[in-house]
Amino acid sequence: MKLSKMHFKTLREVPKEAEIPSHILLLRAGMIKKTAAGIYSYMPMGWRTVRKIESIVREEMDAKGCQEIRTSVLQPGELWEESGRWSAYGPEMWRVNDRGGREFCLGPTAEEVFTDIIRGDVTSYKQLPLSIYQISNKFRDEARPRFGMMRSRDFIMKDNYSFDRDYEGLDASYNDMYEAYTNVFTRCGLTFRPVEADTGAIGGSGSHEFTALCEYGESEIAYCDSCDLATTVEKAACVDAPEDTSEMLPLEKVYTPGTKTIDQVADFLEIPKEKTIKALLFITYNEDGSEKEYVAAFVRGDRELNMIKLVNVLGIHEYAIEFADEEKMAEKTGCVGGFTGPAGLSDCRIVVDSELTKLKNMCAGACETDHHYINMNYGRDYEADIVADIKVLREGDPCPVCGAPVKHARGVEVGQIFKLGTKYSEPMGCTYKDENQKDRPMVMGCYGIGISRTFQAIIDMPQNHDENGIIWPMSVAPYHVIVTIVKSGDADMERTGLEIHDALEAAGVEVILDDRKERPGVKFKDADLLGIPIAITAGRAAAEGRVEYKNRADSEKIEVTVEAAIRMAIEKVEKERDGRHYFNK
Repeated sequence: MKLSKMHFKTLREVPKEAEIPSHILLLRAGMIKKTAAGIYSYMPMGWRTVRKIESIVREEMDAKGCQEIRTSVLQPGELWEESGRWSAYGPEMWRVNDRGGREFCLGPTAEEVFTDIIRGDVTSYKQLPLSIYQISNKFRDEARPRFGMMRSRDFIMKDNYSFDRDYEGLDASYNDMYEAYTNVFTRCGLTFRPVEADTGAIGGSGSHEFTALCEYGESEIAYCDSCDLATTVEKAACVDAPEDTSEMLPLEKVYTPGTKTIDQVADFLEIPKEKTIKALLFITYNEDGSEKEYVAAFVRGDRELNMIKLVNVLGIHEYAIEFADEEKMAEKTGCVGGFTGPAGLSDCRIVVDSELTKLKNMCAGACETDHHYINMNYGRDYEADIVADIKVLREGDPCPVCGAPVKHARGVEVGQIFKLGTKYSEPMGCTYKDENQKDRPMVMGCYGIGISRTFQAIIDMPQNHDENGIIWPMSVAPYHVIVTIVKSGDADMERTGLEIHDALEAAGVEVILDDRKERPGVKFKDADLLGIPIAITAGRAAAEGRVEYKNRADSEKIEVTVEAAIRMAIEKVEKERDGRHYFNK
């Protein structure tokens, strides 16, 4: 392929909209172009890499016996009504109506459609187990699309669904996908970690999230070097502080003028923040958007509230809760902004972190301006509607498994697997007849890979970019080799460049020839920016049959013969092109 014939344009300036290295480099390298907020087009170089990621995914899915299909982006609303998710999914779902008024959505996921297909085609236990998948565009109306492909509104996703007779079969299907995903992300050149995760809107009984580790990721994971703990911070259980066995002191209301924050009240009373109680006030909503109830959540003053844990214990969706207007909430519940405590509230659901029930003589707001209580104790002075672990597991906190200090890392979620059980098969009547001709619900699993997210996350790996541009792993690089003719029109350089190009192409190496009438500096900068793994340059020494050979990953340049350059490139490509390094249990 000649670069002069390709639709190709790079940018020298950093685009204003781009905030993280991967997004910046994809735009600068001309691999994607923004169409609208959260919506991107893939240019030739970028699309080649996306297709390679898809090929790796297909190879690993097919190796596990999965079968590929393709469903429509448009999904009928009645299928979602059957599963109970039409109203429950939330504002991220794009809903549309046809000319007859029938409701559809632009598929954000495909549990309902796949379940509908299988319930119509599979009737006997003899047809199970079964696993089918697709690679297609999905749509979610993100409130704040950002970071390019990391949080976009139109994205490419591989989703597949397993259908088994029982939970033992589901476990086997789940383990197959765990291994396949490990192979996929290893071959794509990601540094990643599978972690236990919250099931979110998909539901089910268990889940693992595959997180690509990088400092710019939106996900935060907690892990322990002393045991096998690895989990998203959203999911991570916490160890409560040891129970305080000291004697309860008399409850006392004290004057604390202007102390609306935990830091202020702790400084004023000269007590550690660990002896205070933090209040967070919310309002929740019904599925129809009407107000449901006020909620007051309480954690130890030095702790942070885990919102995922809170919505889970409340049994609601994330979109159905927001911080309350304190003045409006005060009229109904008696709360006082900055001075709210767990005693004295009414018409309000009170959720108390489990740790607080073990502590003694705490300081909390008195639900009165400029006043706090000291020596407040659970059971004697206040009670809760719900007691649960609703705090964030911090770095350095004791591991809930072994007690060693946990560590945190940031990352990007590139895949997630779920044990759905019968969450969809039961309400949608997806059943099979067992050996005794008795109808039983199929036991399902769900497995997703963000293809477009993976495309961008690869670049965010520290080893896959530098100050000059992208450094693609061979397995997903748009081309394996770029051959640069330093001076267009020079007969020796052009002859040498074309000779190398043709020889590599004949050997099955994907090669692009930069024959543009551009300055050498522009060509070299573009080659580094694009991140093609091997760069061969036909310059002044071409007349003597010598060229410059460079691996993009280490940038070391050496002068070699044309024959040596061809041989070295072929050997390196053959060794690295598949990125194979399989997971073994």
